[in-house]
Amino acid sequence: MLVVSNTSPISNLAAIGRLELLRSQFSKLRIPDAVRAELAAHPDLRARSAIQTAIRDRWIQVSTPGDSGLLRLLLLELHLGEAEAIALATVLKADIVLMDELEGRQLASRTGFVVTGTLGVLMQAKRAGNIPSIRPEIGMLRSKARFFISPVLEAKIIAAANE
Repeated sequence: MLVVSNTSPISNLAAIGRLELLRSQFSKLRIPDAVRAELAAHPDLRARSAIQTAIRDRWIQVSTPGDSGLLRLLLLELHLGEAEAIALATVLKADIVLMDELEGRQLASRTGFVVTGTLGVLMQAKRAGNIPSIRPEIGMLRSKARFFISPVLEAKIIAAANE
């Protein structure tokens, strides 16, 4: 399964010490150059170190999407990391795009990709028994990663996790 990620799922999960959940669900991730640059500037030293180790160990691999007309079009609506992630997913014919930002998720979905993000990874981890509960993970995302989740979405996620 070929998976391309934007910055936020990797950054958020690394911030709460859960980067290994990505590796357990997707043995390899591809990221574009812009995402690598954003991750290299992660403010949390432990998170940044975990990300650098994952890149060095090559389960997170950096690829260049190339300068294409698609990338230029995507940049009209999205930030560089999101645009490069979707462009790279298109070039590689990825199965899944990991992204949290609503505009990017919508565009990736309209482009035909299966899209999931940080919360989807946590839900799958709960289903697989890799985390006992999703509620404390959401709390850590808020406090450590400054992750925003609306009360309505949080209630839906917690209900779907049977908590």
